[in-house]
Amino acid sequence: MEYKPLKVEKKWQKKWLETGAFEPSEDFSNAKKYILSMFPYPSGRIHMGHVRNYTISDAIARYYRKQGFNVLHPIGWDSFGMPAENAAIKNGVHPKKWTYKNIDYMRNELNSLGLSFSKTREFATSDPMYTKHEQNIFIKMYEKSLVYRKSAMLNWCSSCQTVLANEQVEEGKCWRCGTTVEQREMPGYYLKITQYAEELLEDLKKLENHWPAQVLTMQENWIGKSEGLEFNFELSSESKELLGGKFEGYKVFTTRPDTIFGVTYSALAPNHPIVNEILKRKLLDEQEILAIKNMQKQSAKERQSSEKEGLDLGISVIHPLTKKLIPVWVANFVLLEYGGGAVMAVPAHDERDFEFAKKYSLPIMQTIKSNDEKTVLPFTEYGVLINSDNFSTLTSVQAKREIIDYFEKRNIGKRTVNYKLRDWGISRQRYWGAPIPIVLCPKCGAVAEKEENLPITLPDDVQITGEGNPLDKHPTWKFTKCPQCGCDAKRETDTMDTFVQSSWYFLRYTMPKALWQNAPFDEKSVKYWMSVDQYIGGIEHAILHLLYSRFFTKALRDLGFIEGIDEPFANLLTQGMVLKDGVKMSKSKGNVVDPDSIIEKYGADTARLFILFAAPVQKELEWNDSAVEGAFKFIKRLCDRSDNADFYRCLPEIEHNKLTKEEQYARKKVYEALKKSEDSYKNGSYSFNTLIAASMEAFNALNAQTNRVVWSEGYFILLNILEPIIPHIASEISEKLFECKNFTQQIKIDESVFETESMILAVTVNGKRRAEFEVSINASEKEILALGRAAAAKWIDGLSLKKEIYVNRKLVNLVVA
Repeated sequence: MEYKPLKVEKKWQKKWLETGAFEPSEDFSNAKKYILSMFPYPSGRIHMGHVRNYTISDAIARYYRKQGFNVLHPIGWDSFGMPAENAAIKNGVHPKKWTYKNIDYMRNELNSLGLSFSKTREFATSDPMYTKHEQNIFIKMYEKSLVYRKSAMLNWCSSCQTVLANEQVEEGKCWRCGTTVEQREMPGYYLKITQYAEELLEDLKKLENHWPAQVLTMQENWIGKSEGLEFNFELSSESKELLGGKFEGYKVFTTRPDTIFGVTYSALAPNHPIVNEILKRKLLDEQEILAIKNMQKQSAKERQSSEKEGLDLGISVIHPLTKKLIPVWVANFVLLEYGGGAVMAVPAHDERDFEFAKKYSLPIMQTIKSNDEKTVLPFTEYGVLINSDNFSTLTSVQAKREIIDYFEKRNIGKRTVNYKLRDWGISRQRYWGAPIPIVLCPKCGAVAEKEENLPITLPDDVQITGEGNPLDKHPTWKFTKCPQCGCDAKRETDTMDTFVQSSWYFLRYTMPKALWQNAPFDEKSVKYWMSVDQYIGGIEHAILHLLYSRFFTKALRDLGFIEGIDEPFANLLTQGMVLKDGVKMSKSKGNVVDPDSIIEKYGADTARLFILFAAPVQKELEWNDSAVEGAFKFIKRLCDRSDNADFYRCLPEIEHNKLTKEEQYARKKVYEALKKSEDSYKNGSYSFNTLIAASMEAFNALNAQTNRVVWSEGYFILLNILEPIIPHIASEISEKLFECKNFTQQIKIDESVFETESMILAVTVNGKRRAEFEVSINASEKEILALGRAAAAKWIDGLSLKKEIYVNRKLVNLVVA
C-alpha cells in the first residue's frame, strides 16, 4: 500500500466531520472521560508547542473513546487581550476583526492535525454570550462581597497603559511587552481570593500524586501561610507629634515571637501610610525624599530582588515588653501587601535584618543561642533564649507559645495566621476585554448593572492609539443611566483581566450548545462531566491560571452556580517546551519550525508521531529534522508491509506453541507493546515515547518472519495501539484490513506469548557486558555458569577466575584477575 499522507488525511478528516465522530454523547449513563488542554490565544498561527499540547490530549481522548468511554475533548479560544490592541495600533485593523480572522486560520491549522475536538462545544471568550454570563457571575460575586472596589498602589505598565497583577510582573518588567513597571495609586476591582486561602491550601492535599509535586509546592508557597504573633508598636510621644497626631502606632506580624527581645529597629514599606505622611510633611531632606519616592516606583518583585536599602525616618516606637525606644526605618524589602507593611527587625536572628543592620551600623542583640557552645550570627534556627527577661532558658518552641500567651493575657497582641496571597486585582485599562458591569452613579455610588441589560458589549467604533483607555475616551459609550435611581451616570470603563475568562471556561464546555443562551452552566451536565479527568498545559501556568481556576470553582460552588465540585482538574500533566538548538522556539531567535510546512511535506501523522516519540511528555523536546524524517519513513514502511496481512473482522486465533521461534518472538513483541500501551494510559504516565518504541520493535520483529496470520494479528493490534498517535493512516490501513473492527473490539493480552522454553542471559566480566547466550529456562545453575564462561571465553582466556555469580534469569557475572 502506497503512503499518500495528504490524500489519506483529507479523506479521514472529512469523514470524521461528517459523522460527528468526536461529539460527546448526551447519554449520561455511560462512564465518562473529560480530557482538556489549555485553550490557545488566537495569535495568528499555531506553533510546535500547540502541536505538542494538543497531540498529547488528542491521543488520550482517542484512547478512551476506543475503550468505550463517553469522551468530552473540547477546544476554544482565549480571545481577549492586549496583542489584539497592539495589532490594531501596528496594522490599523480592528481587534475584533484581527481576533476572529486568526481564530478561523488557526482552527483550520488544528483541523489539519486531525485533532478529535468536539466541533459543537467550541467558543471564544470574546463572544458576547460568554461575556453575558461572565458579567452575571461578576455581579453575583459583587453582591456577595467577593468583588470589591478600592484604591491601591498598583503595578502600572506605561506601554500597555494598564494595571498588572503581581504575578504579571517579571523581574520588574511587564510580562507582555517588557516595559519597566512603575507604581501608581488607582481605583480598581478586586476578587476576594484571600477568603479562600485556607481551603486553596488545604485542598492541595487532594491533588497529591495527581498533580506534579512542583506545581503543588509553587501554589503552597504562593499562598504562603504562616502562624505567629500580631501586636502594635506604639509611636513615641515625640513621633506622634511629628506626624500631627494622625497615627498612634502600627501593627506588625512575626512568625518568631521567641526573638522579640532581639528587636533593635523596625522597618516600614516605602508606600506605608506613615511614610507617605512623612513625605507629605517633608520631615526629611530632599535627597532622602527622592530616594524613598524612587523606592515607591519599584514593583514589589523588583524591590525584593534589589540590594537592601533604607533610610532612618527620624521617628521611633516603644518596645511592647522592654519599653525601650526602637528607631523606625523605611526599607525596600518590606512589602505593604504582607503583614501590613511593617516588620520588627531582629538582626541577630534573621539574615535579611542582619544584612541591613550591618550595612547601616544598627545594633545587633543576640537573644537565642544554639545548643552547641558557639553561636554564629545571624543564628536563624531554634535554640534556647538568652537576654530575654523571664523567658530566658526556655526553648524557642516553648517561648513562642508562652510569649503569645503573655501578649494575649495582657490584651497587647494576639495569635494570628497570615497569608502571602493577596486579593486579585482584575481591573485593566484596555479596550479588548470583558467590560466590568458596574455603573458609577454620583448619588448611589458603584451599582451593578441589571441582569436584563447584559451583556454590556464593547463599542465597535473606537480609536486605539496605545495611549489611555479607549473606552474612557469614547464619546458616548460610557454615558448611561443608573440602574438603581435612573439618574445620569457613567459606566465603568475598565475591563476584566483576561485570566477571569480562563478561570471558568472548562465548566462552560460541559453543557451542549442548545443550552448556552439561558445560563452559564447546566447543573446536570456539570455534575456528570466535572471534574476534568486530565488537564494538560505548561508549568508556566502553575500560579496564575491554575490557582485562579481553583478559586473560581470554589466560589461558583458557594454562589450556587455549581454543586459538589471542589477542584476543577483531577489530574494535571505539564508538558515540556519544544526547543530548537537548545533554546525555546521564537521568531526573534529565528529558530521557529512552522507546523504547516511539516504537515505539507510529511503529513500530520508524521508530525504527531515525532512530537510524541522524541521525548517523554513532561520533558523538554529538542527539534530534530532527521528524527522527523525517521518518523515519516516508519509510517511509510507500515504502509508498505500492510500487504503482508490479510483481511479479518476479529483477532485471528493462533496456536502459539506451533509457531517458529521467529513467529513466537514477533507475537511476544506485539503483546509487549499492547501491555506497554495499556499501562501508559492507565497509570497516567502517558509514556508515548516508550510505547512508540515498543511498537517499532514489534514491527521489526514482524518483519523478521513470514507468517501472514502473525502479520495480520500484529497489524490488528499495532494499528489499535497507534491509532491515537497516527490516526489517519492507522484508520486507512485498518479500514482496508479489518473494516476498523480492531478499533471497536477490546483486545485482551495473550499471556501465553510470554511463556518461553529458553531465555537470553547477558555475561558481564568485571561488571562490563561482554556477551550473551541462550539457554533453557530449566537449565541448572551449573550448566548456566558453564555456558556463561564459554560465551565470554575470549574475555577471560589466560586470566584467573576469582568468582562467578548467576543473577536469576538476568545475567552471569564473572570476576577475573
